[in-house]
Amino acid sequence: MDPKEPDTKDEARRALPDIDFATFILSMGSSALVHLGEMPAPDGASELDLPLAKQTIDLLALLQEKTQGNLDEAEDNLLRSLIYDLRIKYVDAVNKK
Repeated sequence: MDPKEPDTKDEARRALPDIDFATFILSMGSSALVHLGEMPAPDGASELDLPLAKQTIDLLALLQEKTQGNLDEAEDNLLRSLIYDLRIKYVDAVNKK
C-alpha cells in the first residue's frame, strides 16, 4: 500500500458515529431486521433467519431487564419501542412462514 494513498478503511472508521447506548441498541435492532428479512445485509443479501432474529430480540429484552432503573427516559422509551416493534415483526414473519 502506498503511504501517500488514503486508507479507505481508516476513513470509514472515522465516519462511524460515537458509540452510546442508543447507537448500540439500534445496531442490534438493525441486525434483527436483517434476520427478519426486513432489510438487506451489508453484502446486499436478504435472508430470513427466524432463530437469529429471535435471539437478537431476546438479547434486547435481556438488556432491558438488566438496565431497568439505569436508563434515562429517552433510552428507556427507545428500547421499549424497539423491542415492541421487533416482536410484532417477528410474529408477522412467523405467521407468514
